[in-house]
Amino acid sequence: MAQGRLVIGSKRYSSWSLRGWLAVRLAGLDVEEVVIPLAGGVTPAVREATPSGTVPYLEHDGARIWESLAIAEYCAEIAPELWPADRATRAHARSIASEMHAGFRGLRMAMPMNLGRTFPGQRRTPEALEDIARIEAIWAGALAAHGGPFLFGERFGLADVMYAPVVTRFLTWGPELSETSRGYVAAVRSHPLMERWYDEAAAEPASWQIEKYENPA
Repeated sequence: MAQGRLVIGSKRYSSWSLRGWLAVRLAGLDVEEVVIPLAGGVTPAVREATPSGTVPYLEHDGARIWESLAIAEYCAEIAPELWPADRATRAHARSIASEMHAGFRGLRMAMPMNLGRTFPGQRRTPEALEDIARIEAIWAGALAAHGGPFLFGERFGLADVMYAPVVTRFLTWGPELSETSRGYVAAVRSHPLMERWYDEAAAEPASWQIEKYENPA
């Protein structure tokens, strides 16, 4: 019997749900997965299912956790290896994860997550390009310091979890990236959990698709 549940939004669109889901799966939590189709904003079904009216939301072994970064930290209490073992390196990983959680609004607004379409060359706003430059700098620094293929070495960890939706955005919108960034994008996209998420997103009903994301202006 499952020890709780994870409430998420449509896998085609929900970037924050992807983060929470990856953390939960990496930690090996035994939870029921509840997927609520999104409608381009907060829906009554999400409001009824979660304390904050947002996804993801995790109930596990008596704990109730919302916000992706809080879910990630909860998962790390169960599986500490999801953060780097070295204290200074772990602080670096937490810093760039928190920067992702709190910022990059230009990229989020210009290039929303859509796993079923590609729009290469579109929406390259000045704000999005500034965010992309900062993300590439973050990636380059971590990859150079720790050897890749993931940000802090060979293990796909919570820092990678926080940037996984950015990888999907880059694949959808096709901005120009450095060779280093393209290699990291390929490594994240080929991770088995990312493969599973993409497959399950593709299997969602067509009725869940949202016009403004499928045919952006």
